[in-house]
Amino acid sequence: MQILLLFASVLALVLIDIPIAVALGVVAVVALLVTQGTATLPNVAITLYNGATSFPLIAIPLFILSGAIMNASGISRRLIAFASAILGWIRGGLAIVSIGTSMFFAEISGSAVADAAALGAILIPAMRSRGYTKEFAAAVISSSATLAVIIPPSIPMLLYAVIAETSVVKLFVSGIVPGIIGGFGLMGIAYWFARRYNFPVEQAFRWSIVVRTFKDALWAFLLPVVILGTIFGGVVTATEGAAVAVVASLFIGFVVYRELDLEILHNAIIEGGVQTAVVMLLVAASALLGVYLTETHLPQQLAQSILDFTSNKWAVLAILNVLFLILGLFLHSAAAIILVVPVVMPLVRAVGIDPVHFGLIVTINLGIGQQTPPVASVLMTCCAIAKADMWEVTKVNVYFVAVLLAVLILVTYVPVTGMGLVDLFYR
Repeated sequence: MQILLLFASVLALVLIDIPIAVALGVVAVVALLVTQGTATLPNVAITLYNGATSFPLIAIPLFILSGAIMNASGISRRLIAFASAILGWIRGGLAIVSIGTSMFFAEISGSAVADAAALGAILIPAMRSRGYTKEFAAAVISSSATLAVIIPPSIPMLLYAVIAETSVVKLFVSGIVPGIIGGFGLMGIAYWFARRYNFPVEQAFRWSIVVRTFKDALWAFLLPVVILGTIFGGVVTATEGAAVAVVASLFIGFVVYRELDLEILHNAIIEGGVQTAVVMLLVAASALLGVYLTETHLPQQLAQSILDFTSNKWAVLAILNVLFLILGLFLHSAAAIILVVPVVMPLVRAVGIDPVHFGLIVTINLGIGQQTPPVASVLMTCCAIAKADMWEVTKVNVYFVAVLLAVLILVTYVPVTGMGLVDLFYR
């Protein structure tokens, strides 16, 4: 009952347009006052500070900053040109190019919203000019942007790893295969739409164009090799890898492509700082909530209640999938991770679910939540760019979301899909 009251209070504040971080903080402080009295108030500021200063969390602002710099450095345009040279000969090729580019950009940004904003600003107008409907264009960019939270590096995975105290590197590895499966599944739906509505072929396949665009985008291709290669190879931690990403993006922007100047860098830093502030406020507020949960043992009580009902881990996973899909309708991914993961982890461990496997499941669930109204942060970003009605876009997007749901079911009940590479490299 206490947990339901806690969730209901947060959702009620969110629904009346209170910022999620503020809602979490208010509910946590009130809960602490009720259970522990005013003696706990002097520790609130210390708890907030300590909650946001964990070393692994430094990777979040660094990845956000590197993504903003890379987008300002002309990398998006070069990736799109190369993808067009490879895939433009297919009917509906521009839509497929959008998905392929999003898969690659995901290896750089780690943020679905950043992916949608960076690529949508270029590709949605391009698709509109070629005769695609604005609803279809927005749905393609929105659904493919969600791959950024599945394919490493993923900011939600970083956040989950810190809260669940598990390996972020293993989480990154677990997302590779599901991300690729999801990407090709989305391409299949885009091709089906293209055949059905006779969308155009962009250009004939020519090796000369492929070679030219590849050379132009070569430094962009080296970025994920350097970033992920050093992390997966054990040369650097995820946090250090994020720092490498910032340095590499600055080098490419200033020295190689020479499209980055101090004004653009300033704007990228401001953009990165704003996004970081949102996430870190949530993290700090979650620390207060964590103190309350620790003191009251509510997670353990919830675990025992569900274990009294069933101890079958597949049934538990089904229950948790439904829970996260519902929460995804109302909460952003960071808020959902912060609010729910500490509560359910005792249950996850009690029934023998691998925390890395569960982290991947949570990430895909919340990626789907980015596509499902009323919150749907990524979908709203794409609708704003396309100047399209969110509900009309959703009628098209439901086909792409079905692919993501299929990936979720596959990852949940065929664990080797995500855990195969983890077992191969780390066990």
